[in-house]
Amino acid sequence: MFKIKHLIILSFTLSLLILGACKSRFEKLRLSNDVGKKYQEGIRLYNKKDYSKALILFEGLVQKYRGTAEAEDLNYYYAYTLYRLKDYTTARYKFKEFADTYPASKNAEECRYMAAYCFYLDSPKSSLDQENTYKAIDALQLFINLYPKSDRAAQAAKYIGNLRDKLETKAFDNAKLYYDLGGYDITNYKSAVIALKNAQTDFPDIRYAEEMSLLIVKSQYMYAKNSLPARQEERYNEAIEYYNEFTEAYPNSKFTKEAGQLKDACVAGIAQAKKLVAEEAKLIEKYKALNEQSKTDTLTKK
Repeated sequence: MFKIKHLIILSFTLSLLILGACKSRFEKLRLSNDVGKKYQEGIRLYNKKDYSKALILFEGLVQKYRGTAEAEDLNYYYAYTLYRLKDYTTARYKFKEFADTYPASKNAEECRYMAAYCFYLDSPKSSLDQENTYKAIDALQLFINLYPKSDRAAQAAKYIGNLRDKLETKAFDNAKLYYDLGGYDITNYKSAVIALKNAQTDFPDIRYAEEMSLLIVKSQYMYAKNSLPARQEERYNEAIEYYNEFTEAYPNSKFTKEAGQLKDACVAGIAQAKKLVAEEAKLIEKYKALNEQSKTDTLTKK
C-alpha cells in the first residue's frame, strides 16, 4: 500500500516538474531575442490549437517583422489567433488591416470576408443597441460589392438577411413596447402607431407586417377609447381608416375576426362619444341658463 501511494506521489511530482519545465521553456523563449524561433513556435502552438500561448508570441513579433517577407503570413496567423480566441472586435480590425495592407495577397479576399464575419458575430441580440448590426451589414455588403463572383458572396448575403431579420425584430419589439406601456400613459398608444408605421416604411418586406398592421388598428383604438369624449370620434375614425387599410392589404388574414371586432368597437365608441358630448353640451347649456337666471334674480332683488 505504501509503495502504491509513494508511486502516485512520485508520478504527480514528476508531472508537476515536467509542466514546470515546459512553462520555463516557453517563458525563456518568450523573453529571448530569437525572433525566428519564436515565429516557428508560434505557428506550432497555433496548429496545436494552443491559441493563448501563440497569441503571446505573435503579439511580440508583429512590430519586429514589420516590412519583412514573413510579415504577411505572421499577420494572417495573428488575426486568426484572435478569431479563435473569440476576440472578434480585435480580430475584425486585424483582418481588415491585413486586407488593406496586402490587397494583392491570395488571402486578401478571405480576410476581407472574415472582417465582415467578425462584425456579424459581434452583432448583439435584438433587445440591445444595434450599432454593430448596421456596421456588420455595411461590411458584408462591401465584401459583396468588391467580390461579387466570390463563393463567399452568397454566404455574406445570407448573413445580411439574418441581420435584417434582427433589425426587424428590434423595430417590432420597440413598437409593441409602446403599446404595452399604454396603460401608464395613453400617448404611448399614439407613439405605438407612429413606431409601427415607421417600421413598415423602413422594412417594406418585414415578416411581422400583418401583425403590425393589426396592432396599428388596436393601438389607435386604445388611444381613442382612453381619450376625452370630445376627441374620441376623430380618433375612432382614424382607427377605422387603419382597419380599412388592414382589410385591403390582408383580405384573408387570420386576424380578420379580431380586426372586425375592433372596427365594431370603434363604431360603438363613436356613438357613445357623440352621446356623451351631447349630454355634456346640454349640461353646459343648463349651467349657463341657471347662471343667467341667478344673475337676473340678483338684479330683481336689488
